[in-house]
Amino acid sequence: MFTGLVQQIGEVRRVDRDGEGARLDVACAFDALELGESIAVDGVCLTVTRDTGAGFVADASLETLARSVLGERGPGAEVHLERALSAGARLGGHLVSGHVDGVGTVAARSPLGDALKMTFEVPAPLAPFVAPKASITVNGVSLTVNGVRGRRFDVALVPFTRRETTFDALPVGARVNLEADILAKYVARLLGRPGVDGVTDESGDGVTLELLRRAGFAEP
Repeated sequence: MFTGLVQQIGEVRRVDRDGEGARLDVACAFDALELGESIAVDGVCLTVTRDTGAGFVADASLETLARSVLGERGPGAEVHLERALSAGARLGGHLVSGHVDGVGTVAARSPLGDALKMTFEVPAPLAPFVAPKASITVNGVSLTVNGVRGRRFDVALVPFTRRETTFDALPVGARVNLEADILAKYVARLLGRPGVDGVTDESGDGVTLELLRRAGFAEP
């Protein structure tokens, strides 16, 4: 589990591909990396398979490459990095699983004083999970949604966020990893609403008015 607060910007040094996925060699300044620990790379949860002393090596499956933009990252690419949340640590962002729900695009960007307003477009199945003032993860960064219009949502990046992330370099049309708020996904599951991958309505009608009446939570 992560928080969506980027700890470092790493650099992809090498990508080795085979029929089962890809092996990424990422340079960073993390101390004492442990084999098997989880690191979010641009919002994708990966497992450290080797500490190189100047970074780490991690494997990405074909499924991961297909569902994210990680497969588009080549040598020299900068990526957001965050180590897994430890017990007792401050939760400064929001709960992030590192499981990408979909790939969106940068639809627009414009200055907003010292801040930067960015507009992203999400896949249609993900749109119901984006709400004003709610949280969303973009390339591993916890952001607050300022406004929503159909499949598009706006965020405002303050100067600190601009300095500590790679968003300033993202052009219109760039593809990004998106993860909806985990609480929204649980609610969708309880209501039996399809949308995010893995949420289906095969178990029944979900929470209905009739069910609430039978349970005593609604008037007959």
